Amino acid sequence: MATKNSCHKIPQCKLMLSASSPEISIQCVPFDSLTPQQLYTIIQLRNAVFVVEQNCVFQDADGKDPYCHHLMIWHKSELAAYARLVPPGVSYEYMSIGRVISSGSMRRMGAGKLLMKEAINQCKLLFGEGLIKIGAQLYLKEFYSSFGFEAIGDIYLEDDIEHIHMIKK
Repeated sequence: MATKNSCHKIPQCKLMLSASSPEISIQCVPFDSLTPQQLYTIIQLRNAVFVVEQNCVFQDADGKDPYCHHLMIWHKSELAAYARLVPPGVSYEYMSIGRVISSGSMRRMGAGKLLMKEAINQCKLLFGEGLIKIGAQLYLKEFYSSFGFEAIGDIYLEDDIEHIHMIKK
């Protein structure tokens, strides 16, 4: 398990991220520790999926990034998956996981599952025990449920995409 400002390697990924099981590296760093190249790569991936692929024009730079830790899963030199770990009081009264994303080339290879497992572990390390709240795209409800998140409240529209709040106790 990665710790704050660390990177570790998983020599053989159990989730079969590729047929040859290449080396995977995981980093979790606060905003001020991101290199310009890491930040640029994160922005590129977030724009590629959230803006272009999902055809959703929205303000991604929402002012929360400087308060968060940024979890990156790398496959060789490609950013395979990313999540923003949000401390309590920034998005919700509880800690949160947001901007959860897998690159198109890494989908259905276990990158999202590895990302969420690590994101939950990192939240506990960084922010302590407690509830984790997310605003999930509705079509991913079952995915998040597999990690113990439970839907709360009504479905709502955010940037014309159906979402639902979910809590992990």
